Amino acid sequence: MALVRGVIKENEATINMPIGRSSKDRIKMAVTKTGKEAITHVKVLKRFEGYTLVQVIIETGRTHQIRVHLAEIGYPIVGDFVYSNGKNPFGVEGQMLHAKKLEFKHPKTGQNVNFEAPLPRYFMDILEQLERKI
Repeated sequence: MALVRGVIKENEATINMPIGRSSKDRIKMAVTKTGKEAITHVKVLKRFEGYTLVQVIIETGRTHQIRVHLAEIGYPIVGDFVYSNGKNPFGVEGQMLHAKKLEFKHPKTGQNVNFEAPLPRYFMDILEQLERKI
């Protein structure tokens, strides 16, 4: 789950843009013509004034994929100083990006493995602040 700046109009979207090392800043990743395939599915969970809460499912696992893709389409993650312009109206330490559920096949047993974690308190507090503004 992620809280992004801006209000996403579509209810669902698939971002299919290759990601590779940035030619402008070698520390960052970027959408590049020569990058590796990267596919991210985004579903709007809730729209707020100036922000959108989204569910994100990735098909590929590129470095910083979610952050790069969302910033590339104009909806950077709140608190992401690397892939946005650094605005942080909530004073968040870190990003408003949370792996609520992880699921994968175990490499040795081949069995499906699932992990779930509730949203952290600071994330819920910010969502509650935004709720009050609606």
